[in-house]
Amino acid sequence: MNFISSNIRYIRSARKLTQEQFADDLGWSKSMVGAYEESRSEPSIEKLIRLSMYSNIPIDILVKNDLRLAKDTSFIEVGNKRVLFPIAVNDENENLIEVVPAKASAGYLNGYDDPEYIQQLENIKLPFIPTGKHRAFPIKGDSMLPLKDGSYVIGEFVESRTDIRSNSTYVLLTLNEGMVYKRVINNIGENNTLRLVSDNPTYPAYDVNIDEVVELWKFTCAINTQEYTPEELKISSITTMFNALGVELKALKTSLE
Repeated sequence: MNFISSNIRYIRSARKLTQEQFADDLGWSKSMVGAYEESRSEPSIEKLIRLSMYSNIPIDILVKNDLRLAKDTSFIEVGNKRVLFPIAVNDENENLIEVVPAKASAGYLNGYDDPEYIQQLENIKLPFIPTGKHRAFPIKGDSMLPLKDGSYVIGEFVESRTDIRSNSTYVLLTLNEGMVYKRVINNIGENNTLRLVSDNPTYPAYDVNIDEVVELWKFTCAINTQEYTPEELKISSITTMFNALGVELKALKTSLE
């Protein structure tokens, strides 16, 4: 089943155009538009390409997804295309969060913009998460202490680079590094880069060109999948860890003793 006819009607209606105006924009005839919208005929591949360029929506989405179910917020810009990016909801119309599994995180770079790949991800509901597009990502290693290896960071999708805030933490999907979670210094205005900093100072900071970044998710909350040991929870252990991170805890230590 494809949704070409309903999607053509949807795109035209969304732009508040008559069939004649729509046909003029695309270089089609009014009769063609009517035939396509009524499913009496289907556009050729050349006309689908023209429609894709006109709407900035990839052809596979025009064919396989019902745009009538989408909202304005269901689209994001990926390159120069508007890609369907629906907010998942349950039967009670409550927002759901897609979870990228740890074992599949390496393949996320290949599937991040594929609606079928995203639809296969497991979903969870967290009532305290604010409205918006969120996704949960597995964290590897200890570069972002005190988060442990195996924790999950839930991030809110960042659509515009103008919304990137220095010293905030983000999950980034980059062409060369894959998926990483780092504290970000926004140097786009100076040299078109983001400086990625680990909270664990044993890991050196490094720069990535903003054009290599295909997705950004701003930290909303984290889920730790491993409990802390009694030794890790001792004030001396906590003080040692935070001192290593360059945080002064003398006042805290004094207040707890």
